[in-house]
Amino acid sequence: MSVEIWHNPRCTKSRETLALLRQKGVEPEIREYLNETPSVDELKTVLGKLGFDTVRAWMRTKEADYKALDLKNEADEDRLLAAMAAHPKLIERPVVINGARAALGRPPETVLGIL
Repeated sequence: MSVEIWHNPRCTKSRETLALLRQKGVEPEIREYLNETPSVDELKTVLGKLGFDTVRAWMRTKEADYKALDLKNEADEDRLLAAMAAHPKLIERPVVINGARAALGRPPETVLGIL
């Protein structure tokens, strides 16, 4: 099993999700997505694996960048993805990816369904 976590070590939920994976015997590949920013294509792929209907469902809408970029009024999904790639703080975390499936670790136990 090849599991990856898009992780922010400063985030409590991200740390809890990583600890839960390890508790279950899974040592994921850790991608600190703020330093290794995903491309628009990677974001599209993971969005499909998450099963969300819209990009906005995966965005941190309370982030300062969200407000500064006036994304509340943006309807174009590709522009929202481009904003996430350019400003990775907009990506809701943590994301755990296992093959063709992904889950958002909010709450952390949610990721257990894709293992």
